[in-house]
Amino acid sequence: MIQTDHSDLSIVRQCGLLGLARSSYYYEPASVDPEELAMMNRIDEQYTRTPFFGVPRMVVMLKEARYTVGLKRVRRLMRQMSLMPIYPRPRLSQNGTEHRKYPYLLRDVVIDRPGRVWCADITYIRMRERFLYLVAIMDWFSRYVLAWELSNTLDVSFCLETLSRSLKRGTPEIFNTDQGVQFTSQTFTGELEAHGVQVSMDGRGRVFDNIFIERFWRSLKYEDVYLHDYVTGTDARRGIGRYMDFYNEERPHQALDYATPHAIHFGTRAIRG
Repeated sequence: MIQTDHSDLSIVRQCGLLGLARSSYYYEPASVDPEELAMMNRIDEQYTRTPFFGVPRMVVMLKEARYTVGLKRVRRLMRQMSLMPIYPRPRLSQNGTEHRKYPYLLRDVVIDRPGRVWCADITYIRMRERFLYLVAIMDWFSRYVLAWELSNTLDVSFCLETLSRSLKRGTPEIFNTDQGVQFTSQTFTGELEAHGVQVSMDGRGRVFDNIFIERFWRSLKYEDVYLHDYVTGTDARRGIGRYMDFYNEERPHQALDYATPHAIHFGTRAIRG
């Protein structure tokens, strides 16, 4: 356990000795206005069901639920949640205004083995009185979640820590993300390029360019997050960790001929043609 009053070891040193990402220690977020949290949770549920809902439709949905909202407020909340609709509109998640432009490399690419393509994304994780952000890195072919991390901010550090853990497991040929500021940062793309990885990025407003991880978010939320109504960051970390293990190692996947991601990723089961 991390000791906050330990006189000999810093928090950073203790996290290092325990093998924890430093961001994981700081995952208890500040309190959120209850009304805004309730609206964000409704937006999250609606977006999970209908990712094509943009700001105007979200406003209608919230007004029907008797919330007093307008376009400006909902746009701010969706930006805070790092959400965007799937059709080409101004991006609502944080984006880098000044960054190198990377093309989308996956169009017509045959992805026939693990390690061909990895992808990453960030999602909003609701809790009873607050919320967190979750980043995950997934292998496209096997759907295996290579690494994940929780944070109470959208700072790039928790994405970098997750990337570092993933690269210890191997190196993909292509790494695909959206154009969020975390993934377009020089530190993130530079780490990939230093490992000889091709960087691919979705077109703006095209969430289906990263469809497999979007489907994973839906499974995670309906099968775990929405059911458990986590109270603390510790609860969320433990519960989501259990779900990640279940998803990788026990949950049959229809697209994988009902094998598990673990079986496909590590070659103990082949997908029948």
